[in-house]
Amino acid sequence: MSSTPTEPLDLIRLLLDEQVFVKLRGAREITGRLQAYDSHCNIVLSDATETIYDTDDSNGLKSTTKNSEIIFVRGDSVILVTSPSDQ
Repeated sequence: MSSTPTEPLDLIRLLLDEQVFVKLRGAREITGRLQAYDSHCNIVLSDATETIYDTDDSNGLKSTTKNSEIIFVRGDSVILVTSPSDQ
């Protein structure tokens, strides 16, 4: 099998077991090590850090960070998957 990507999900396959940056709907972002994915873009990340952005009462932007040993992300919430150096 050639290592040249021919399908969009082939690009994600190249990132298996690498650190990735995932942008999600709802002003959320996750960075972590890509463990698995499927054709629906459901993904499993290990050593993940999730950042949730929100506005506070003074119209400023605040963020909350959560760390997870492993996390499952449903594919319909995924907007972008890339390596952290590309963001």
